[in-house]
Amino acid sequence: MRENRIRTLWREGRAAVNGWLAIPDGFSAETMAHQGWDTLTIDMQHGVVDYQAAVHMLTAIATTATVPVVRVPWNEPGILMKALDAGAYGIICPMVNTREDAERLVAATHYPPMGTRSMGPVRASLYGGADYQKKANETVVIFAMIETRQALDNLDEILSVKGLDAVYIGPADLSLALGCNPTFDDVDPPVAEAIDLVLARAKAHGVTAGIHNGSPEGALRRIEKGFRFVTISSDARLMAAGAQQVMAKMRAGQAPAAGGSPY
Repeated sequence: MRENRIRTLWREGRAAVNGWLAIPDGFSAETMAHQGWDTLTIDMQHGVVDYQAAVHMLTAIATTATVPVVRVPWNEPGILMKALDAGAYGIICPMVNTREDAERLVAATHYPPMGTRSMGPVRASLYGGADYQKKANETVVIFAMIETRQALDNLDEILSVKGLDAVYIGPADLSLALGCNPTFDDVDPPVAEAIDLVLARAKAHGVTAGIHNGSPEGALRRIEKGFRFVTISSDARLMAAGAQQVMAKMRAGQAPAAGGSPY
């Protein structure tokens, strides 16, 4: 079966640098994949990416060594299994708030006897290899998102679920849950404390911690703290930021001379 480079990086003590895909297009995903990201996550929870678009994006990412990850819309067995069958090598599941939520996530994403995943890796076997079914349980990476006060209250129980590889913090949602300003990098003190708690408890349970970031500087600081999966911005935000920089320079360069007249 094809190597999952996320696991290789983690074994080496290194962090996976993850890009975020919000644009529902194969060419856009392929372009991002050719820029050297360790992983790219297709976001099916927020935004405009549907399942058919996600399949085209997964196919496009497969032209590179970048590892394809999908954030599913919800902790629902059908979409979890379909995302894996389409070739996702990692799953990020939102709103995992209890041990029972984590158990359902693990069950739906693992073949028996470890879980209840149904057999049918229609594209996954093309991407992963003919022995996909035999090695999928130990290859695919499963993240539970920690983004609510309830999840913090149940953190140790969530982290103790066998088969859960990692947790992923959404700082904006976690900020909202704690009554703070929703942001990524410069979070309010209560959110910073909660992030440190998740990281510490994940380490104690032998679970890898990941987090969303707004900038490379923020991501590097969190790698220094011990996070081993860091997301930076998104394709849509990066495109907008690049276009804004170009237009700002063009507008500045075309400013009329002081006191000048068009006549």
